Amino acid sequence: MAAKPVEVTEATFEQEVLRSEVPVVVDFWAAWCGPCRMIAPIVEELASEYDGRIKFVKVDVDRNPNLAMRYNVMSIPMLAIFRGGQMVGRVIGYMPKAELRRRIEAAAGAAA
Repeated sequence: MAAKPVEVTEATFEQEVLRSEVPVVVDFWAAWCGPCRMIAPIVEELASEYDGRIKFVKVDVDRNPNLAMRYNVMSIPMLAIFRGGQMVGRVIGYMPKAELRRRIEAAAGAAA
């Protein structure tokens, strides 16, 4: 079965993202956001392709406003790349899969 992005909340963020052994891509999104719905299938494809090497999770900014504030999420979709508990990169807005992959690999480093 292909890996899918896991829904993360304020209660599970530290365990799932900050303590992760592998780099994590956090998709900050909301149900009402059109570009978020456009990028979601791409994020799912990448989650499957990087299974075991990079973890993909989703954070609903409406349900988890403190996380959105903590990581300065001003516009969505925003993909934040974490490595070793630190945010090492961010991608704001929709972009094609190839560009998204390039940016994730650049931020995630050799693990990709």
